[in-house]
Amino acid sequence: MTAQIINGKEIAAKVRAGIKEKVDSMEQKPGLAVVIVGENPASQVYVNMKEKACKEVGYYSEKIEKPADISEEDLLKEVDRLNKDDKIHGFIVQLPLPKHIDEDLVIDAINTKKDADGFHPMNLGNLLLGKKTIVSATPKGVIRLLEESGIDLEGKHAVVVGRSNIVGKPVSILLQQKNCTVTMCHSRTKPLEDYTKQADILIVAAGKPKLITGDMIKKDAVVIDVGVHRMDDGKLCGDVDFDSAKEIASKITPVPGGVGPMTIAMLLENTLECKDN
Repeated sequence: MTAQIINGKEIAAKVRAGIKEKVDSMEQKPGLAVVIVGENPASQVYVNMKEKACKEVGYYSEKIEKPADISEEDLLKEVDRLNKDDKIHGFIVQLPLPKHIDEDLVIDAINTKKDADGFHPMNLGNLLLGKKTIVSATPKGVIRLLEESGIDLEGKHAVVVGRSNIVGKPVSILLQQKNCTVTMCHSRTKPLEDYTKQADILIVAAGKPKLITGDMIKKDAVVIDVGVHRMDDGKLCGDVDFDSAKEIASKITPVPGGVGPMTIAMLLENTLECKDN
């Protein structure tokens, strides 16, 4: 039987509607700023989607565009300005940054209480310790997708493919906090299918198109595909080969329309939390 589609667009719309209801009654609207450096097409699309979402829920928003050759010093000055701006409750610096800029230095400079992306080491450390913190938007969105889809996480074996600081590591911590048993895999895990076929819940954030095929998935597993890639024919695909995986999985996220909309919804939610800090 073909897998049930986990519709990230619908769940994200529900989240945004709840945020809008809260914002409508606020005298001071939450403020979200996005700093984008250079002309990366994927980043531009993503930032424009964030702007549209802000408008929908009634946020004050700023899109700050900087040239690709901006100096590290000038970018840090912009971060400092946003740290001090009372209209801005949360902000992000869109990644990736040009190679001459130290991404870690920029992230470290963001006020932890305004870190809407949840990338600051202090927020990641608090997540590891199980303390209240701003949780990275994409991992938070993955967990929300699972919960909103009625999936009981307690005692399940979750396998995470990918060990990035942005998705793989934080989502593994969140799954542990939900009482999953978690196995971490990555590009050097061999043979990868020996681990993925054990997963009740398979989260794939490896950055490789169609890495996971149907024969690597346990029957009736839940599959969350975090990857996004544009193929030569212009179509988007994920880290999972959707066509073969949907014949084995019980539930699966599509690309596009799965995790992506939830990342933006969680960014809006994080900004609301930043405002309350």
